[in-house]
Amino acid sequence: MICEEIEAFASTLPSGVPVAGLDLGTATIGVAISDRRLSTATPLETIRRKKFGVDAEKLLALLAAREVGGIVLGLPRNMDGTEGPRCQSTRAFARNLEKLTDVPITFWDERLSTVAAERALLEADTSRKRRAEVIDHVAAGFILQGALDRMQHLRSAG
Repeated sequence: MICEEIEAFASTLPSGVPVAGLDLGTATIGVAISDRRLSTATPLETIRRKKFGVDAEKLLALLAAREVGGIVLGLPRNMDGTEGPRCQSTRAFARNLEKLTDVPITFWDERLSTVAAERALLEADTSRKRRAEVIDHVAAGFILQGALDRMQHLRSAG
């Protein structure tokens, strides 16, 4: 099930299960996982993309092993908020993934998540080689943390 709004996504999540955040790139998929209280995102790993079937199988096995109850996909909007070809590609990935899992899927505006991840890695004095290895799953962590913070706000407001 694809939930366009984070509110609908939050209401479908079973309690006590972590959520995954994905930073979908053309060559890689960055993966981050939340804790079971949905308060903290932790960068996990980067999957090298091959073709959809192989990527989905690896991703779903990883998520099943972590007992993930929902997926937050970073939506790469243009800086003016419009959706271009990368958003269409991300939405197509979500539609294809939806056919393979019952886990709810939602989108989170990922504008500047890679910039924020790069800045954090630079501040941590991470080498250029190491930054290249971890940037995608660190960006996934920023995407997921944004969604978690929004869901926390919804819970405290409701």
